[in-house]
Amino acid sequence: MLEKLTMTIDGQKGRIDKVITEEFGDFSRSQIQAWLKEQLVSVNGEIVKPNYKVKDDDLIEINRPEPVELTIEGEDIPLEIVYEDQDVVVVNKPQGMVVHPSAGHANGTMVNALLHHVKDLSSINDVVRPGIVHRIDKDTSGLLMVAKNDEAHEKLSAQLKNKTVTRRYIALVHGEIPHDKGTIDAPVGRSKENRQSQAVIEGGKDAVTHFKVLERYEGYTLIECQLETGRTHQIRVHMKYIDYPLAGDPLYGPRKTLPGQGQFLHAKVLGFTHPTTEEEMYFEADLPENFTETLESLTLLTK
Repeated sequence: MLEKLTMTIDGQKGRIDKVITEEFGDFSRSQIQAWLKEQLVSVNGEIVKPNYKVKDDDLIEINRPEPVELTIEGEDIPLEIVYEDQDVVVVNKPQGMVVHPSAGHANGTMVNALLHHVKDLSSINDVVRPGIVHRIDKDTSGLLMVAKNDEAHEKLSAQLKNKTVTRRYIALVHGEIPHDKGTIDAPVGRSKENRQSQAVIEGGKDAVTHFKVLERYEGYTLIECQLETGRTHQIRVHMKYIDYPLAGDPLYGPRKTLPGQGQFLHAKVLGFTHPTTEEEMYFEADLPENFTETLESLTLLTK
């Protein structure tokens, strides 16, 4: 079975393998090149080579092979379930836990834990991501909603698309932000310099982050961020873009400036409409211990 993906060139330039990789960030360039060699990619109905240079209005069609089905086993991993009913689970993910299995993370993920503790999960995503409606990075802690059936999954996904889900994060950033609040409206896409990271780029996907200052320390600022969109690494990319990168961020900020296992970023608030009852749901998760300890030490240093 093949799944068809399509895109129309509108201003993008360069080799087709590069352009497709930037458009569909879940696929590596080597994977796209393999599909081109297997003649699974066409432009305006014609098979092309990997070095084909795209032109405006080209219609690209990709006959993506369905992923090989994997068996993901439940694992008895501690998991903080904040809320659960027949449709939805809300989880407080710890820092350091990957959300779902992927290359290099075959087990020990939140999905492995969910399969042990929850059992029933939606099947809209492939078997590697059952129930996963949205994600946060491995080293970001905090709240995630998980769907237990396909109907709930579709309704929750629609809320994300329509920007009606409330997501507020607490972040510690380098530098002392002089103004009390702000909005970053800058498109995000895969970095042209480092394929493992994202960046603010021309032609990227719309991304909007609102922030307000909660506390200032010597050399650092504690902020609350509210997302309008949910692009990969959005808060981390946006704060680097305005020269206040997240503390502890190994990819976008100065390394090893504070003790910790990664960026100081916590998904504190999650709000959504229940997919069945239509009740307004609202959850908060306290900052993890290492985050609060770091803030206490910065308070002492600042006084």
